[in-house]
Amino acid sequence: MIGAFIVGLALMARPPVALSAAPAHLVLEGSARAAVRVTNSGTKPVDVVVSRAGFALNRRGRPLIAPSIGVRSAARWLTFRPDRFELAPRASISLAVASKLPRRPEPGDHDALVLLSTRPLRNARVVVRLRMGVLVVVRAPGKVVRELELRGLHVARRGRRRALELVVANRGNVTESLARARAVVSHARSRRRVATLVATSRELRPRTIGILEFRFRGLSRGRMTARIVIPAEGGRSVLRRTYRIRL
Repeated sequence: MIGAFIVGLALMARPPVALSAAPAHLVLEGSARAAVRVTNSGTKPVDVVVSRAGFALNRRGRPLIAPSIGVRSAARWLTFRPDRFELAPRASISLAVASKLPRRPEPGDHDALVLLSTRPLRNARVVVRLRMGVLVVVRAPGKVVRELELRGLHVARRGRRRALELVVANRGNVTESLARARAVVSHARSRRRVATLVATSRELRPRTIGILEFRFRGLSRGRMTARIVIPAEGGRSVLRRTYRIRL
C-alpha cells in the first residue's frame, strides 16, 4: 500500500512531457556524423519534429535562435534522421546528425541548432508544446586564426549596484572560451589594491563582439585603474590591458 502510494506521488511529480537530449553540444570535424540520444522522461507520449536553425549569442552570452542563416552558419550543412518520430513515456531514440561541407568553406568554426519541437498527438487530452535545441559546431579545415581584442571598459550602474563591463571582439575564426578573466582594481594615485573581480565564464563566437561583466560590491569611489587579465586558453596567449575608470 505504502509502495503504491509512493509510486503514485512519483507519477504525479513527473511532468506530462520532459524531453532531453545527450549530448546537448556536438562538435563535428568537417564532413562527419554523430548520434544524439533523445529521451522522453514524461508521462505522456509525444510527437517530435526535427528541424534546423541558425545560432547566435547576444552580447551578454545569452543563446538565441537566429532568425536568418548567416555566413558562418552551418545550418545548411546539416542533415538528420529521422526528421519526425513518436516517443512513448520513458522511451529513447537515437537521432543521427550529419554534416557535409560545401566546396571551399571558410576555415574555422561554423555553428547551428538542431531543433526538437513537440506536437500533441491526435486525440491527446494534454496539449503540451516544448522546443529545445542541440548546438552543433562544424569545424571546417584550414588555417586557425585566434585573435581576441580587448576594447572599451566602462562602469555600469544599476541602482546601488556597480559593475565593470568589458567589450571583447573575437576577430578570429574559432569559438573562444573566456574563463577566469579577472580585473584588479586599484586607486589611481596610491596604487593600493581595492578589489580583484572575476567575470562569469562565457563563449565568444567567431567574428562577434561580447561583454564580460565584473560585478563590484565594494564601497570605494574615485579614480581607479583596472588591470584586466584573461588567461591563456587553447593555444591563445594571455591578454592584458589596463584602463582608467571612475567608480
